[in-house]
Amino acid sequence: MAYFSKAIDTILRGAGAKAGVEIWCIENLQLVPVPRSSHGKFFSGSSYIILNTVLLKSGSPEHDIHYWLGKDAKEVDSALASDKALELDEALGSHTVQYREVQGQETEKFLSYFKPCIIPIEGVFSSGPGHVNTETYQVTLLTCKGDRAVHVKEVPFTRTSLNHNDVFILDTASKIFLFSGCNSTIQERAKALEVVEYIKENKHGGKCEIAAIDDGKFVGDPDVGEFWSLFGGYAPIPRDLASAGPEQPDISTVKLFWITTQGKLCQIETDNLSKEMLNSNKCYMLDCGAELFIWMGSSTSITERKTAISAVEDFVRSQGRSVGTHITFLTEGSETALFRSYFDRWPQKVEPKLYEEGRGKVAAIFKQSGYDVKELPEEDCPPCIDCSGTLKVWRVNADEVSLIPVAEQMKFYSGDCYILQYTYAGLEREENLFYAWLGCRSALEDKADAISHMDAIVHSTKGNPSVAQIVEGREPEQFFSITQKLIIFKGGMSIRYKRSTAEKGIPDETFDGTKTALFRVQGKSLNNMQAIQVDQVSSSLNSSYCYILKTQTSLFTWAGNLSSARDQDLVDRMLDLINPTWQPILVREGSEPELLWNALGGKGEYPREKEITRFTEDPHLFTCVSTEGDFKVKEIFNFSQDDLTTEDVLVLDCHSEIYVWIGRHSNIGSKQEAFTIGLKFLETDILIEGLSLETPIYVVTEAYEPPLFTRFFDWDSSKANMIGNSFERKLAILHGRAKKMEAPLGGSWKAYSMETTPNSYKSRSVGPNGVASRSISPASSVLGSRLKSSDNHRFSSPPPIPGKLFGGSSPDLGDTANGSHAPSINTSPQVHESQDGPNLNIYPYERLKVVSSDPVTGIDATRRETYLSDEEFQDVFKMTRSAFYQLPKWRRNKLKMSLNLF
Repeated sequence: MAYFSKAIDTILRGAGAKAGVEIWCIENLQLVPVPRSSHGKFFSGSSYIILNTVLLKSGSPEHDIHYWLGKDAKEVDSALASDKALELDEALGSHTVQYREVQGQETEKFLSYFKPCIIPIEGVFSSGPGHVNTETYQVTLLTCKGDRAVHVKEVPFTRTSLNHNDVFILDTASKIFLFSGCNSTIQERAKALEVVEYIKENKHGGKCEIAAIDDGKFVGDPDVGEFWSLFGGYAPIPRDLASAGPEQPDISTVKLFWITTQGKLCQIETDNLSKEMLNSNKCYMLDCGAELFIWMGSSTSITERKTAISAVEDFVRSQGRSVGTHITFLTEGSETALFRSYFDRWPQKVEPKLYEEGRGKVAAIFKQSGYDVKELPEEDCPPCIDCSGTLKVWRVNADEVSLIPVAEQMKFYSGDCYILQYTYAGLEREENLFYAWLGCRSALEDKADAISHMDAIVHSTKGNPSVAQIVEGREPEQFFSITQKLIIFKGGMSIRYKRSTAEKGIPDETFDGTKTALFRVQGKSLNNMQAIQVDQVSSSLNSSYCYILKTQTSLFTWAGNLSSARDQDLVDRMLDLINPTWQPILVREGSEPELLWNALGGKGEYPREKEITRFTEDPHLFTCVSTEGDFKVKEIFNFSQDDLTTEDVLVLDCHSEIYVWIGRHSNIGSKQEAFTIGLKFLETDILIEGLSLETPIYVVTEAYEPPLFTRFFDWDSSKANMIGNSFERKLAILHGRAKKMEAPLGGSWKAYSMETTPNSYKSRSVGPNGVASRSISPASSVLGSRLKSSDNHRFSSPPPIPGKLFGGSSPDLGDTANGSHAPSINTSPQVHESQDGPNLNIYPYERLKVVSSDPVTGIDATRRETYLSDEEFQDVFKMTRSAFYQLPKWRRNKLKMSLNLF
């Protein structure tokens, strides 16, 4: 949280309270704010401080401080900017990351705040009234380097400044020329066009001509002749000579130095770096060659930190390092991923995780501290796509795939792999989304075949569907929203699974309805619920969940003390789907009968603490280049849709899932190749965030991005549908021809094969209540399945899944099974006939409650309400007994729980 001491400049008060960029400049040895209208205008004779504040999805603010030093800035101003950056860090709680930026050598993170570029202005900043740049307009030649963040530099307006490798902009009073060296990349040319547009709008008021000149192409174009005439006529550009400038020293090893309070650097001799080497009372320098890090212990003072910074700057000068050497300043606890990557055994960074009931309190704390926090994000997010479409499921069995009947398609086995094709209504066309679901106990060969089979099906499907590879136990929420009601059994039906268990001598755990089984019930809503078979041992229980336990004689539902009413509703609905005629024994945690513990092999320890919800991580976008034996990853900061360059392969890292985006003009030939890139990215774990190789991987193709992907951008569908390479697209936009570059919808779809996907798709059906519902899978017509009309209803009256989850006859519940009455132990003369069974003794409500000072014994604890008299029943439940029993069972149980009768 922000705080201020006497040592901190009062002009910094309130800094970082809102998201966005704030800028200050050193003027007359004072820190003065730069108005927002002047953001992005930097004078080469001045020094600046830039603060960027981002409000993370977790609700906490993240701050980055940069101090920018113009090439002509006074040394005293540069030193003061460094000191003021430290003061700002302290004002923000010493949790920022600070960067030293030198004109012409800025970091890409800094440049990302001022897209498309910054073009430094000669002179010195002035905050006085009426300050206007009085420079007369003059012809300038600029060079543009970089295919993401563009470094723009003014060079002498002479022919010798031109070369074959770079892109140049010649800015004249009436026309802007873009000259592209023959060795420059398409991406560099496209980015330079963004700079051209920036100059046109900011220096020409949007009114000037634009001409693109290709190096080495001499056509009868008047623009080409006009361009060369400005240089005194055409002459060949000489071949580029080897750079004669000083090179950065080649440092093969990373070195760690301790910085004394007197500013002396003492190298720490070690072969392996570990966090334990860093003392909170000291400052250190990590020398990585092209970049230096200064690590400042949390217990160090501002004076010690200023001394450390001066010592490092002296080190750079004495070693002959480039003045543009990047220096990053880190306070203990705010280490960047790049810094942590140089250390072995760096503890995994733990992000703050909040309980649901604490969200309001945390938001209030941030507001009280001056942060503009409206509310913290909700745990449950609505589905990103329409979840009432058509679903088809195939089971993978070695070299074959078999279409599963609709009645069975929501029953998965951990030893098998499945392919799911989900067809839904998009904004402008019918869309397809494919999943390869890999069971955690499935054979490696089946997993590989699942990806291969899915790729074959996708190739025969119209359009360019998005595909995903997911592993059991790591399913994304969207998958569960599509499957809606999913049951995952142990065992498998695959030949390879059966063969593997036989070869290893492992018992086949495949559920057949007769074995004892324990299911954990989970989910977000009635449209998103799962029953997952777990080991039938007490350690599988968790106080945060509800469970269903089936034995050969009984059926139990177990409610953990930390489970919610919603969790208990899901159990009731799962039981209704399995077999609504069975009467389970309802058990609360702490009141389990011996029969339950015996079925689980005896009572034992299990997790009893509340499972804490992890916030959705803020996404990061990366470019990925994969060549033989080399895989390079580079982050794109402050990304937008415009960063999705058609020649590239990008990865959007959302921590819980990643998206591999494939540009139309990239060199990726198949979805399988894209999955390989996704796995390489997970292995690299560039942010040191502990990514698992089982993280879900989506593959998304340009122009066919689903809402799952576009939700992370301010999306413009017209941009996504343009043809041509990135340079041609930008040039068309500049010349007002963007509309002509749009591809017709569906124009590039592949031929639709009826062999692999043999059924015509059906649109969303509409139920009797007028609400759109999931259509019956077209697969049913192929397999000759006959489905009743009730299968079209979604959840208003859920039909049971054909084929019982717990096969065989109804379980024996003792004296209470099948609605038979409990034995009458009390000799009270009053009896009552309920709809659940006749002749039950009547007891007062106060004795029937779960928590009672004088509890009744010997009753059926799952039907406490049946022991109430009719009069007291209506008084307690505010309805008649017959009205109560007309309610769905899950509603009855919820009502009983609210009255302490369950």
